[in-house]
Amino acid sequence: MEGHLRNRRATGDPGGVTTVHESPARRAFAAIARRGWHWGVRLVALAVAIVLALATGFTLYAVEVLPDLGPWHVETLTGEFSARRDADLDFAGYLALEERLFAEARLRIAQFPPDGNGWQVSRYAPESAMQRLADGAPYNRSFRLTHPTPLGGALLVHGLTDSPYSMLALAEVLHQRGFEVTVLRLPGHGTLPSMQVGMSLEDWSAAVAIAARDVAARTPRDKPFYIGGYSAGATLAMTYALETLGDSTRRRPDRVLLISPAVSLPRVAALASALDLFSFLPFRPLEKVHWQSVLPEYDPYKFNSFAVNATRQVNRATVRLQQRLDAAQRAGQLAALPPVITWHSVIDSTVGALGTVDLLYTRLEAPRHTLFLFDVNRYRALAQVQTPGTQAVIDNAIGVRAGGGTQTSRQYQLDVVGNSRPDSLDVVMRSYAPGQTQPIVRALPLAWPGNVVSLGHVALPFPPDDPIYGFLPGSGAHGLPSLGSWLLRGESGAIQLPLGSLTRLRSNPFWSLIEEQVQALVDAER
Repeated sequence: MEGHLRNRRATGDPGGVTTVHESPARRAFAAIARRGWHWGVRLVALAVAIVLALATGFTLYAVEVLPDLGPWHVETLTGEFSARRDADLDFAGYLALEERLFAEARLRIAQFPPDGNGWQVSRYAPESAMQRLADGAPYNRSFRLTHPTPLGGALLVHGLTDSPYSMLALAEVLHQRGFEVTVLRLPGHGTLPSMQVGMSLEDWSAAVAIAARDVAARTPRDKPFYIGGYSAGATLAMTYALETLGDSTRRRPDRVLLISPAVSLPRVAALASALDLFSFLPFRPLEKVHWQSVLPEYDPYKFNSFAVNATRQVNRATVRLQQRLDAAQRAGQLAALPPVITWHSVIDSTVGALGTVDLLYTRLEAPRHTLFLFDVNRYRALAQVQTPGTQAVIDNAIGVRAGGGTQTSRQYQLDVVGNSRPDSLDVVMRSYAPGQTQPIVRALPLAWPGNVVSLGHVALPFPPDDPIYGFLPGSGAHGLPSLGSWLLRGESGAIQLPLGSLTRLRSNPFWSLIEEQVQALVDAER
């Protein structure tokens, strides 16, 4: 019997006990698969542990370090636009919803208790200095500058934590040149900083689509249609323009105007998805976990406090922009993109300039696109205190390689505004034609203020005498100084604001140059 079984095993007879002989290759593959599975489990466990550690650390920081929240940080409004509920509205419906939202906000704000000494400058105190400075802050809401016989139509979109006020100066330039201009308030903005916690990219995109459809319909086909924006609003405007390349139901803009666009954020911004992990727990101290920074709300047109969700949503917006660029490039559609005109500071601590150069402009395929870069003040006396390396941004845009050598594949016009010489504060424009590394130099009737080291993200869209953010002597309104002219000195910790916020340039000494350039663009349409 035993011999019979041995024979059946050897022959693989179904009536016996069959032994499966695995090949060495199969055994090796199985071993690799087991090791891969174990390593995969370990990596997932490690990722979960890192996320939990990050969230725990941030939670402890928020609870222990951030100041107490005000009612404007925790109370939310119910009437804000929602893409899920309101995407079918037309723009008139959007404005009607906004009217109800601001009525709700007024009722809620009227119930806020006075907040100590800071209440006299709070944006939420009805009789505060900030309310008087901004005449009641009417430009927190969407607005339209109409024209009896418009040359064209334009839609402008403000930035993150910002308000339509940041687009007012550009809107007025376009309007003075004959455009009807609509400036959109993005959902989550203009009312209470608490609304940052629930705002979403989907809400922003739906609102832009509604406003763009309205402006396009109001603009005759033989008249130009512009879209533009500032910071995150520029991201949304550029994304909209890209989406029209493959969507015949949307009117393609004739020009895209971008100021300090958020094209990419540092990879660390993706961690915002994990920071407020524990905010869902129903404990009042954990309400702070929604916030990256908590500051007094004195600015009538911009939230000073910054929610974790704000970083999350603008990061999603930049990722979506890159996806749309990739898709348009694969489909061969970028050649049909309307002219893109961008103004950017070489040094920009909010979004950086390299992303605009490397991720946007290097893809553009026609010489009709223009990038204006505002250099730092390279006056020789400031060289020792300036951050090194800023010239690399300009060299990269021109096409000068690190270590020497050039490449001339740049297909867009590049204009750089900076010092005429290291020993002068006078300003010139160096214009680099597509494919060229030698500029044409044009003198400008402008000069650097002696105490200004650079422009920056928040400065570009505002004139230097702006009543809210101007830095020139006399800027302000109703006998009150502008926020941009505040300059307090003291020890860190002496005031509730970071001292750096009082030295950061809030308006643009070269705004007249942007104004001149926009006027020339519009005049070319005639």
